[in-house]
Amino acid sequence: MRVLIVDDHTLVRAGLTRLLQGFDGVDVCGEASRADEALDLSLIHRPDVVLMDLSLPGRNGIDAMASIHAELPGVRVLMMSMHDDAMHVRSALERGASGFIVKDAAPLELELALRTAMGGEVFLSPRLSSRMMAPLFGREKAGASGIDALSPRQRQILGMIGRGLSNKEIGAELGISVKTVETHRARMMEALGCRRANELVLLAARHLQEVV
Repeated sequence: MRVLIVDDHTLVRAGLTRLLQGFDGVDVCGEASRADEALDLSLIHRPDVVLMDLSLPGRNGIDAMASIHAELPGVRVLMMSMHDDAMHVRSALERGASGFIVKDAAPLELELALRTAMGGEVFLSPRLSSRMMAPLFGREKAGASGIDALSPRQRQILGMIGRGLSNKEIGAELGISVKTVETHRARMMEALGCRRANELVLLAARHLQEVV
């Protein structure tokens, strides 16, 4: 996977480059600091995925993405930002972004986001998913993960998912059937706005770290 990094901060680009080089099968083909430079380098290097900061000097990342897609419609663009404003996230996705990730995400989440985008699917940080989906379930804007809305049993299972236990192991430890565990997982995904199972795993792992 060839990745072009676009961020106006030199140290951020350097850190991301070093991080991505540690991912199996990922090659950083270039770095850009501005929207016009991002387009030029995309035309030169033809990356598979562009990891694009939302805030850039002059034109923002969403406008830069539009320019890249106009010339290279097959390139996936994964947006990233320090901010998790729902309006910007929605705008990026509506304009064709292959995902949106917050800059304080764990390295595992970034790798998953890149591979999801490369696979032609859309990735959304679990924190963003829960925040954007919460209004659809009649809840006021909850905390970062919406975990408070879960039942005690669901929070217990979430913690076990964060520890890496399988459905079978969770069922054995709690004395319930695998089918019951699967039902709880499905309801938790709905409540937390997770569209894929891996998002629930990431959210569970992050919640476990916060608790510990």
